[in-house]
Amino acid sequence: MAMYAPSSQTAVRDIRRVISPQPLDPGVALLTGGFDKPYVFGLAMELTAKGMCLDVIGSDDVDTPEMHSTPGLQFLNLQRGYTKDMSRLRKVKGVVAYYARLIRYAASSDARIFHILWNNKFQLLDRTLLMGYYKALGKKIVFTAHNVNAGKRDSNDSWLNRATLKSQYRTADHIFVHTQKNKVELIEEFGVGERAVTVIPFGINNSLPNTELTSAEAKSQLSIGNGKKTILFFGNIGPYKGLEFLVAAFQKIAARNAEYRLIIAGKLRGGSERYWSDIREKMSEDASSDRIIQKIEYIPDEETELYFKAADVLVLPYTEVSQSGVLFLGYNFGLPVVASDVGSLRDDIVEGTTGFLCKPSDADDLARAIQKYFASDVYKQLGQRRRGIRDYAEERHSWNIVGEMTRTVYTELLQRKQ
Repeated sequence: MAMYAPSSQTAVRDIRRVISPQPLDPGVALLTGGFDKPYVFGLAMELTAKGMCLDVIGSDDVDTPEMHSTPGLQFLNLQRGYTKDMSRLRKVKGVVAYYARLIRYAASSDARIFHILWNNKFQLLDRTLLMGYYKALGKKIVFTAHNVNAGKRDSNDSWLNRATLKSQYRTADHIFVHTQKNKVELIEEFGVGERAVTVIPFGINNSLPNTELTSAEAKSQLSIGNGKKTILFFGNIGPYKGLEFLVAAFQKIAARNAEYRLIIAGKLRGGSERYWSDIREKMSEDASSDRIIQKIEYIPDEETELYFKAADVLVLPYTEVSQSGVLFLGYNFGLPVVASDVGSLRDDIVEGTTGFLCKPSDADDLARAIQKYFASDVYKQLGQRRRGIRDYAEERHSWNIVGEMTRTVYTELLQRKQ
């Protein structure tokens, strides 16, 4: 099949969507799946700031004070009472109760657009029966495909996964993706029409505390000496994240220079226990193990700042990914990045200005890129460069841009219905 290339008319249409929004009938429900607070918060706050009325279908995990004090926003916690430490039976009952509440809400809601940010617990049900139910109720469905096919990325793809994904994508009235490669994948692998897909920036995380904490203070709190060259791996730990290559690269560097430190902060993805056990064993066998800080658990919002300010560089050693929210989280703190050249990461990294790229699944090349960074002016002038990195991210990934493009797609859908 021939590769899809965006036409000049497509580019013009996308520009017009940003600069020429139309008045909007304010009937939108954001279906969050109950997680990803940074994206839910950023989008909801921006859309309401633009005069829209929203129902946010959430959970305790995405709840914030602003969800209850922002004019035009109604927060509905349909997953109330669900906790991770519940018994299996209570979890099942909780999920069933949630779906019952969601079905009742959909039937009674005046929202004309259902914007699905993430699916719920039962992906196959959400992709098929629930999508059909929303359509039967006359809803316009917008879907944000943060990952077009996570099964392919996680090496557990199947015909059933692809079939239900295709069903969801072709049922949706419009789909948002974050990269041009994602758009091509939807068109070529899932048969989605070009006009039904919009490439939208991944909004920069603005939901986390960012205090006056300094880099020196953050290092001190983690017992890292001031001036130590500190590398950060942050986020969920799983095979596609390539952490084993970062550990191997760090061990190569640390064998020649005792000034380096590595922070690994994040929780294990489901089913990744063996993967992490192998990495931990390799770390324990190396002389550099006492220079690695391990925080293997969920990092709450109020602690995230500490790790990004203690670090001198964020490393994303991914073996396969389309884009990364952690990259923009780092940029929000003005932190440069060393990343594998996979997916569309290179589109958001300015070599020698906001970071450096390396070959994927190659510990030697990753070690080279890390050392290149610490020898560069980006590191030597990090105090002055942080502001520029934040400005770069804000210019390309502001929620104002995301909100304007989202609002305009909503308007087009409602006008099409009329």
